[in-house]
This record gives sequence, structure tokens and C-alpha cells, in this order.
Amino acid sequence: MTPEAVLFDLDGTLANTAPDLALALMALRPPGSPPMDQERVRRATAVGTVALLREGLGLEPDMAGYEAARAAFLAHYQRLIGTATEPNAGMIEVLDALEARGLPWGVVTNKPEHLAARVLAALGLADRARCVIGGDTLARRKPHPDPLLHACRLMSIAPDRCVYVGDDEGDIEAAHAAGMPGLAVAFGYATLDEARYWGADGLLITPADLLAFLD
Repeated sequence: MTPEAVLFDLDGTLANTAPDLALALMALRPPGSPPMDQERVRRATAVGTVALLREGLGLEPDMAGYEAARAAFLAHYQRLIGTATEPNAGMIEVLDALEARGLPWGVVTNKPEHLAARVLAALGLADRARCVIGGDTLARRKPHPDPLLHACRLMSIAPDRCVYVGDDEGDIEAAHAAGMPGLAVAFGYATLDEARYWGADGLLITPADLLAFLD
């Protein structure tokens, strides 16, 4: 199989978004609260908003005030996007190389689509991504294959001609369910030891390893 396109997860894979999420959580914590543990925020980011609110505010979905806190958190995050988020080291060079090879790339994430689009805009990548699929774009999100299949349709490329790159076991599950190779990254929000057990078709220690896989 010669890949004709690459799809990326966003948080932890394409970019380190955890710092901005930590800032949004701090905005909701009582004055004088200690700084957020960045590694713990990174781990929670891999899971999503529920884990972030649990880590930062001690809130669970069944608690009073959860929905109000969730809305406030997302509003703060939207305002702060781009403050400290950066592409993972070496990722821009990989995107440059993909484009030089004529390989389109896109983003499939469980982050709400409008927030994902803002992140890409803040990174100067909005006009380069061929598609941006969020967790609310369709009725079902990863690990269901629908978002990946939808991305393939938008790019007019068969799923088995695509590869998906992600930093969570659900990313690999979604890729395989969509009929495409799934590559696990060890530079995201999961550890190398965790990524080894996801059944991925390749393990990327650095973003540049993607180019070697494609070769």
C-alpha cells in the first residue's frame, strides 16, 4: 500500500495544546491556587474535557455545577487558544515534507470542530489542512471510524490509501475500524510503554519517523 494521504490527531500528536488548557483551568480555580502540574494536564488532555475538569477542578459529570463549569472552561480555552500551544518539535518539517511529496494531510480529533479550527489557525496551519473533523462534526466520534471515513470522503481518497497518526489507543482502534493503518506516536500524551501495546502498525518515536514509514 502506497499512502496517498495522512490524517493526524490534534492534541498531543500534531501539537502540544496542554499549556493553553492548563491556563483555562487555572482561570476557574480559586485565587492563590498552586500552578497546574503540566504532566498531569497532558495526561488528562489525552482523555478529554471530563478528565481535565476532574484534574483541575475536582468535578465529575454527575456533580452540581458541572455543566456550568464545563461551559466556562471551554469559553476560557477558546479565548486563550494560541497563548502557549505549539506544534510538536519537528512536526512542521514533516508537514512541509508531506506537501513536497504531494501528499495531502488533514486533522481528525475529538476536540470540538470550531476549537480545532482555531488551534490550526493559531499555528498558521488552517489553510494547509485539507480537512478538519472534530468530535462534534458527526453523530459519532473516535474510536468509531465515522470521522476518519468522512475525512477520506472529503479528500476523495480511499481509506486503505490513508494512514492515521495518533497518541491514544482509541486512535488506533478508529484507524483499524476504518480500514487504514494506525500509527502510534510516543512523543504525545501517552508513554512509549503504553503505545507499544495498542496494536499499531507502526510506532513513531519522533515526527520524522512518519516519513520513514511512508518510504
